Amino acid sequence: MTNPIGLSRRGLLAAGGAALLATPFLGKAARAATVLRYGHMHTPNSIAGAQAEWFAKAVAEKTGGEITIEIFPNSQLGKLQELAEAVSTGSIAFSHNTAGAIGSLHAPFAAFDTPYLYRDVDHLMKVMDAKSPIMEELNQGLIEASGTRALYAFYFGTRNLTADREVKTPADLSGVKIRSIPFPIYMATVEGLGAVPVPVDWSEVPTALATGVVNGQENPMNVLVSAKLYEVQSHVMMTGHIAAAQVVMMNDDVWNSFSDAQKEAVTAAATETRARASDEMLKAEATDLQALRDKGMKVVDEASGLDLTAFRDSVKARVSKEFNGQWGELYGKIAAVA
Repeated sequence: MTNPIGLSRRGLLAAGGAALLATPFLGKAARAATVLRYGHMHTPNSIAGAQAEWFAKAVAEKTGGEITIEIFPNSQLGKLQELAEAVSTGSIAFSHNTAGAIGSLHAPFAAFDTPYLYRDVDHLMKVMDAKSPIMEELNQGLIEASGTRALYAFYFGTRNLTADREVKTPADLSGVKIRSIPFPIYMATVEGLGAVPVPVDWSEVPTALATGVVNGQENPMNVLVSAKLYEVQSHVMMTGHIAAAQVVMMNDDVWNSFSDAQKEAVTAAATETRARASDEMLKAEATDLQALRDKGMKVVDEASGLDLTAFRDSVKARVSKEFNGQWGELYGKIAAVA
């Protein structure tokens, strides 16, 4: 990947990396003043947004102030694809993103966001632990392909469908426009739900819903609450189609610039933040659903007629058709994680 003046990613950093670092890594004294940027798409009041702040605080504490991380929420530094590319090129040091989006840098990563893939949240988090054999293998491929590495992954919640109408079966979504994250695994998932997928970056979703560009979207409960999507959506369908983790990625040249002690400190901060964010998200899921009810959203679940089996079968058939040939072996490894 090259920048507008033709330097490679590593060449750009070797030339100074001014966009990435407030003070370049030039030795012990310079490291004491290092400031790194972390850009993401979420609101600061969401758990995904808050964990970035927790991570930055932990890094500062554990490095004795040698590394400071500045957080830029709400897509200030770019959209989903732009944020992933910014970490790769070195214009920012950190971001968190969906596994499907990171798949734009190394395709197998998108397999982590395959619908109905995990037995439960514990299975998901074992698979996506930075030290799991599967994650280590894919992480090495990510480093080689893009110069970025997955530092840690935290539980982001289970994705459910929302719409401006009641939906009980895939047939109810025939011809209905549902926002999709603009990457293949999500487009296929929305098609499997029965809808017409419309790729829209997260930064544009509230407006797209309010203006009728799309009739619905899909996200975890905490996102629905923190982004106030109850103001533009009337129903939430408990399809539970993707148990998802957000992956905190970082530029690999920055990682390799750290001293051993700094790497150890950043890793400890990552482990601590992963556990805290995942725990907070698990605790929030039940209260977030009640908050949506309190805001007037109607919850459609199996007890009220949602045909979960029909959604699961339809989504699995659509996704399998496109991706089993690419990732069947990887799916087998994931299924085998105990």
